[in-house]
Amino acid sequence: MNRVKAIAASLRMLESSLGTRNQVTHFSLHNPLPLLDRSHFLRFPITHHKLYFSTKPNTIVELVLTNDWSQELEHKLENRCPSMTHETVLYVIKRLDKNPEKVSSFFNWVSKKEWFRASSSLYSLIVRVLATKDTMKQFWVTLRMMKEKGFYLDEETYLTILYGFKREKMDSDSVALTHFYDRMVEENAKQSIVTRVVDIISVSEWGDGVKDELAKLQIQLSDNLVIRVLKELRNAPLKAYEFFHWVGKQSGYEHNTVTYNAVARVLARSDSIEEFWSVIEEIKNVGHELDIDTYIKISRMLQKNRLMEDAVKLYELMMDGSYKPLVQDCSILLKSISGSDKPNLDLVFRVAKKFESTGHTLSKAIYDGIHRCLTGAGKFDEAENIVRTMRNAGHEPDNITYSQLVFGLCKMRRFEEAYKVLEEMESCGCIPDIKTWTILIQGHYDGNEVDKALLCFTKMIEKGCDPDADLLDVMIEGFLRQKRIEGAYELLMEISRKCRISPWQATYKKLIEKLLGVMKFEEALKLLRLMKSHNYPPYHLPFVPYISKFGSVEDADQFLKALSVKSYASHTVYVQVFESLFREGRLSEAKDLLYKSPHHIRKHSKICKLFGSSESDPQVLPNP
Repeated sequence: MNRVKAIAASLRMLESSLGTRNQVTHFSLHNPLPLLDRSHFLRFPITHHKLYFSTKPNTIVELVLTNDWSQELEHKLENRCPSMTHETVLYVIKRLDKNPEKVSSFFNWVSKKEWFRASSSLYSLIVRVLATKDTMKQFWVTLRMMKEKGFYLDEETYLTILYGFKREKMDSDSVALTHFYDRMVEENAKQSIVTRVVDIISVSEWGDGVKDELAKLQIQLSDNLVIRVLKELRNAPLKAYEFFHWVGKQSGYEHNTVTYNAVARVLARSDSIEEFWSVIEEIKNVGHELDIDTYIKISRMLQKNRLMEDAVKLYELMMDGSYKPLVQDCSILLKSISGSDKPNLDLVFRVAKKFESTGHTLSKAIYDGIHRCLTGAGKFDEAENIVRTMRNAGHEPDNITYSQLVFGLCKMRRFEEAYKVLEEMESCGCIPDIKTWTILIQGHYDGNEVDKALLCFTKMIEKGCDPDADLLDVMIEGFLRQKRIEGAYELLMEISRKCRISPWQATYKKLIEKLLGVMKFEEALKLLRLMKSHNYPPYHLPFVPYISKFGSVEDADQFLKALSVKSYASHTVYVQVFESLFREGRLSEAKDLLYKSPHHIRKHSKICKLFGSSESDPQVLPNP
């Protein structure tokens, strides 16, 4: 309690510098407005009647999930599904990816069927799912089977699995996987063909000349080869599109669901979006569907590139098909829409409407997604209407809901109302947590209300909510944006000491850089020592050029000693400092620093070579 009071007291002095607050009519979550007119916004029903649509892919998933694998289960599957499409097999495996043992059993069963069609994309998904500690035996068996059947482990899948192994500290499997991949690349004779095809296409504009060169190769076309060429051309999507259609016209070869999905992945970007939709239409016309794994990857790519209209259109297409996205995909899409400066509300309601039309009940997460978009767009009356509907559906607003409202109000510079939201939260028993306070404080900083942000921080401390490293980073960033670098330093030292917070490594780095930029060497050095006390690797890089240009020999000596756990830094840092001094022409300072260096540093081979003497004789001037 004393700690909290001390922090509050040290910050309260700022309050006197602020004027009297203006009285503003504030937004309330507790005074509902009339429902909106249907012509402007989608009005969600107060009560929901959940519908259930049984689709064959989902039936298979449920059957496998709810039963232990047995001959009886295999008989049930055979009776209900005499055969499955490639897309269905992929869909089932993707939906079972949290249960790799069942994935292994299901894959072993389907792989023995006459109707089963293997592909590199299917094997890539299988090995990603099986790359867990509990299913290592199945993973290696499947990987070898993949190779025996002539399928290629692509670089993306290899790196994804390797990263997972390293994260789980599966060192022996990491080494074995790397050896397997490298050997497979060396042994794969088709790689040279892929390289030649890609080289021909890459160096020239698509036309008769390129086609003639490709025809001379007399390529033996296969799905595997086509997919690999398409992947290699992913940074030239229009050329990949031309190659795809050229392949489809070759005698004896016909595109299938695997190659259609492969080219769709390549084309889902801004400079080839028209060609992407052309391929999607083709897929539909020839009776195939976008598989669920491809959809997830494409949707993420579209959202990342802010092609939200296309992401929503694709979501609607998939929801109308057999391989519907998961409930969480709706929430993710809504969150992406809300991330823009001006969320497109038409897209928001299209997503929610499509979600409901397939028989789903709107969950708390979906309501929050809609609410986030409305508050982000400054549509507070409409947002309140959504909250009322959400309440009537049995979902009470929580810290997430309120935080979104606070964010939206701060975005519109309605700071007084934003603060009153926190008061309302307390009045209804929903205590603001650190995330809600962080959003409020960050909103003030974004609006250049630094002193008011500090007042909010003081009130947060008084209410017993402890700050964390995220909030400290927000506050430091707010000060730095206003070029209040010394204030940022004092704030970090004060809060980290009194609240016993370990700032983020990134917070230390950017503040050290800013301090050195305004010639605050001593303060930067104190941060370096504090950084080390918090068990971070000391951030030495910006100190080296600073010392070589502006620092004294004593500064260099203090810096080098501050880096070491014992007395001295590594020889690598010494070399960097000496080299930097040489470049600045400060030969005398380099020589003086060498005198002050410990014996093992003066005798180190790199230092000796740097000073041009095997004995590192300081009398010998270095050759810059």
